[in-house]
Amino acid sequence: MTETTTQMQSPGPGGGDRSPEFRLAQNALRGLRQDLFHDAFAYRPLPRTAGTGPLSRLLPRPLRRYAGYLPHAVVAGAALLAFWAGAVESLDGEGVLALLTGVMCAVPVLVTLIRPVGAFWLSMAATPVVSVLGSSWGDWPWLPGAFICHLSVLFFVAIRTRPRTAAWMWALTALYGFVAETGFGGGHYATNSAPMLFVSALALLSVSVWHIRRAAEQEVTAQQTVTAHERSRRTLLEERTTIARELHDVVAHHMSVVAIQAEAAPYRVENPPPELERAFATIRENAVAALTELRRVLGVVRAEDYEAPDAPQPTLADLDRLLANVRDAGLDVEKVVTGAVRELPQGVELSAYRIVQEALSNSLRHAPGAGARVEIGYVLGGLGLRVLNGPPPNPALIKPSPGAGHGITGMRERVSMLNGEMTAGPTADGGYEVAVFLPVPATDLMGDDV
Repeated sequence: MTETTTQMQSPGPGGGDRSPEFRLAQNALRGLRQDLFHDAFAYRPLPRTAGTGPLSRLLPRPLRRYAGYLPHAVVAGAALLAFWAGAVESLDGEGVLALLTGVMCAVPVLVTLIRPVGAFWLSMAATPVVSVLGSSWGDWPWLPGAFICHLSVLFFVAIRTRPRTAAWMWALTALYGFVAETGFGGGHYATNSAPMLFVSALALLSVSVWHIRRAAEQEVTAQQTVTAHERSRRTLLEERTTIARELHDVVAHHMSVVAIQAEAAPYRVENPPPELERAFATIRENAVAALTELRRVLGVVRAEDYEAPDAPQPTLADLDRLLANVRDAGLDVEKVVTGAVRELPQGVELSAYRIVQEALSNSLRHAPGAGARVEIGYVLGGLGLRVLNGPPPNPALIKPSPGAGHGITGMRERVSMLNGEMTAGPTADGGYEVAVFLPVPATDLMGDDV
């Protein structure tokens, strides 16, 4: 028979085996020390506000430039009220003692501007002194000046700190009122700790609700910013994916031509040397391998509902058909071509076609009933595009579009891919203009002419 003895171990200094209640009390006391004792008199001046709130708009125009100091003025007004209540209401404003009482009631309120937590301790220290100097037998332990002073300090400090600090200040205020009434309240006609605790609880509760609401608004704003950023990134990726799908057909066509010509080239030469045959065979193998990789790339960027187009990708030669469709949709558009028309690389022509298509779509969406003009300029070193629409005749017919701005993103991506330049923005008469330049190196033009 084996006997096992278990030795109970006492909890270590770390309190790992403490009860939940003990840990809760320990955390509460740690919060009290952090909120009201640690760096209690740290210098924290009240900053100037932006001065754009609803209260600032109520001020006369000459005073609006000082609207940023409106919170400071409110604190100063509360300090003057506490001074008046301490000097006049407590001691009828007679003698140096009344002046001293008023100053003791006003200073803690003013200190909230620079040392908010320290102002609370100053108010707690000034309250019993004012009670002794005032010698009031009716209001105990909060004489009128001390009442206004401490209530103002609680309110201003709660605004500048967090709700937990407000709860600790209210708890210490209640503790002071209980001690003052039970230990030193004998002989007084009435006590006013209950009104102080009730009014301060309402004030601190309203401030705490304001803090919670403000934090929620900031979190919502931050989430909206992140969402807008993610939406912008997703739109950009979608546009790039669309461009990659379209260019796949263009690149695949060129690679197919390379493979076919490499396979047929040895038969065009009588008795070609073996080295030449091997070179053309290598070119064909590489072209076929590149086509295979292109198909894999398209499989990566293809969406689940993507269907490969049956017709070849459009070029500038198909622009007249696009303009006819736009005219049927109700947009009066004209086309102007300058320079010597020539065939450009297929990728450039596809991008130019899509840019004009998107610009005209934006005109239909955002300027219904307005006329448009498409200018195409074949210039030395590239292709110039300009799509201009006039102001909408009836702005009330314009409907909000959730996709507004995505078309411009797609245009910029196409232009950036070709190392071009683009400007887009409203015109002086209320219309809109998109201007694009797509560079075409001279080597590409020579290659097209061969």
